[in-house]
Amino acid sequence: MFLEVGSFAPLFTLPDASGTLVSLEELRGQWVILYFYPRDNTPGCTKEACGYREVAAALAQRNVTILGISPDSVASHQKFQKKFDLPFRLLSDTDTAVAQAYGSYGSKTFMGKEYLGVYRDTFLIDPEGKLAAIYRRVKPDAHIAQVLEDVARLQQG
Repeated sequence: MFLEVGSFAPLFTLPDASGTLVSLEELRGQWVILYFYPRDNTPGCTKEACGYREVAAALAQRNVTILGISPDSVASHQKFQKKFDLPFRLLSDTDTAVAQAYGSYGSKTFMGKEYLGVYRDTFLIDPEGKLAAIYRRVKPDAHIAQVLEDVARLQQG
């Protein structure tokens, strides 16, 4: 499935770190930042999660929900969330079906070796459930500032 700005975000239901099921459809009426990341407790993923932690309160005031998705288990997410005091939900996509639906899973290369994995992609979903912005293969450093800027701009209409 090819995703583009303006198309509906693929629906999903996944467990969060407490095992509670989270459905994208139930979040209609809110803005959603949906970010895919490869793995809990790795340097880039920790930097990205902590970056979202720092802006979570400001985003909540703007009616924006943050959801992080990786193939890690519910138990791994519990530890990661607690260790870094993350105030948003981390969802467990162990079979990578949701990452695949968003085009955020495929061939990667690390130190000359090819393997399949999750890409660091982010999707901004509007209250109607449509993709308002798509960020592919992001770098954790400057990315969150760009998302914040886009949320503010898009919410002003």
